[in-house]
Amino acid sequence: MNDKVPASELELRMNKFRRVMNEQHPDWKMAVIFSKINLLYFAGSMPEGMLIIEREKDATLWVRRGYERAVEESGFPVIKPMNSYRVAAQEYPKISKEIYLETEYVPLAMFLRFQKHFPFLSYKSLDFQIAQIRAVKSVWELNYIEKAAAIHRVVLEERVPELLYEGITEAEFAAEMFPVMVKEGHQGAVRFGMHDTEMALGQLGFGESSLYPTNFDGPGGNMGVNPALPSFGNPNKKLKKGDLVFVDVAVAVNGYHSDKTMTYMFGKRLSAEVQAFHKQCVDVQHQVAEILKPGNIPEDIYETVLSGLSPEFLKNFMGYGSRQVKFLGHGIGLTIDEYPVLAIGFKAPLEENMVFAVEPKKGIEGVGMVGIENTFIVTPNGGRCITGCNPGLILVE
Repeated sequence: MNDKVPASELELRMNKFRRVMNEQHPDWKMAVIFSKINLLYFAGSMPEGMLIIEREKDATLWVRRGYERAVEESGFPVIKPMNSYRVAAQEYPKISKEIYLETEYVPLAMFLRFQKHFPFLSYKSLDFQIAQIRAVKSVWELNYIEKAAAIHRVVLEERVPELLYEGITEAEFAAEMFPVMVKEGHQGAVRFGMHDTEMALGQLGFGESSLYPTNFDGPGGNMGVNPALPSFGNPNKKLKKGDLVFVDVAVAVNGYHSDKTMTYMFGKRLSAEVQAFHKQCVDVQHQVAEILKPGNIPEDIYETVLSGLSPEFLKNFMGYGSRQVKFLGHGIGLTIDEYPVLAIGFKAPLEENMVFAVEPKKGIEGVGMVGIENTFIVTPNGGRCITGCNPGLILVE
């Protein structure tokens, strides 16, 4: 199968970028994109380089490393090699006094090296505009997200129970699950937009390990391997009868992610109270899904859902103790954490073909993190779940 981004797709994205910039910043003259994920989105390749977009001229993808590969795999119309910014600067004798950059991704040292040869006087952020553009997925993009989602359903709803046995450690479980995911079609890496965040798989834990403090901006916890790798799975935490198993992992195909969380009861059922809390999380997911419709406001969805929850349920909801997060779901695509977010402050109406991971979860002392997460596409009829319909707390005997 040809996984190259079609030239027509790249053209649509560039046209959308220009339209958004013309509407929101009518005086813009030059924008420069450095981050590899955004280069992939706009140019169809991930070289070391930069994409320079001028208002009145064709955009150029400048490549320092990986030029031959970029030419081979990208349908972008103008690709040129450069050894340094100095080479590229020779083709821009008149530099705009103000340029637009990805301020979330450009390190200061890179900024200064670039400015040395492109002597602009001031800069503005491109991050919000690019986030808006990437939020609504094309049919081509949805195809890969749905492929990832299909893998998710098979692995978490069917294959994971086969991998669980008494005495297996979290690390061993993660190591056995990963090749299963890859054999099913997972690309083998997951990406985040959040600065300095990386994971080999996601978060998984046996029992209260799923409540363990983490620097990750999500409701779940994870003991991890050690301070140098606070994810994957703990090599000393062994599975025992009666444990809750919490698995929150991403799958990606051709760069596009889906997100899903499944929970399992190992050896015996958890208490009726724990199961009731879990069911309420599933009910919250269904409530959110019903109103993932074009025109609805993310902030309103968040406030409406939370206003209907009891104080008892809200304790340790969306995180344990002081580590509660302030959202119910997040956009997903080329990274796991995309715009928009189902949270206060997100007031722009939803649009058809936005994609969300909805993840209502609740921490329970002595048990772990119950709840669920699935990936939904925004449609006029509400969110269409693409990662499966199993409600979780699967009994593994």
